[in-house]
Amino acid sequence: MSNEIVDTVATPNQDAKNIALIGWIATIFFGFIPGLALYLLKADDVYIKDQAMEALNWSITTLIGYAIATVLTFILIGGLIFPVIMLCNLIFCIMGAMAASKGEQFRVPFALRLIK
Repeated sequence: MSNEIVDTVATPNQDAKNIALIGWIATIFFGFIPGLALYLLKADDVYIKDQAMEALNWSITTLIGYAIATVLTFILIGGLIFPVIMLCNLIFCIMGAMAASKGEQFRVPFALRLIK
């Protein structure tokens, strides 16, 4: 008997990889809307639902960050936080898109896991 770890998600087909890739790229431009749409419409595909859930969680985390930065603009710190949030959003969405193109599961390191 071998000690290999078996992945619970089977290798996704090319269509699932492409849809997850588009979902991550669209998250850069449209926020939580692509993740929510894929999460609700593609519930039958495990890989797409998993990546849509992660993109949705990241979008919600980013949205909360923008809300906090907006409040902090009154004490002039928010102006410095907005570019950091934008850069993090861009980097993590690109990392998610790269992982999706390979069919790998991607988890953003410090996203709030509100959708399970």
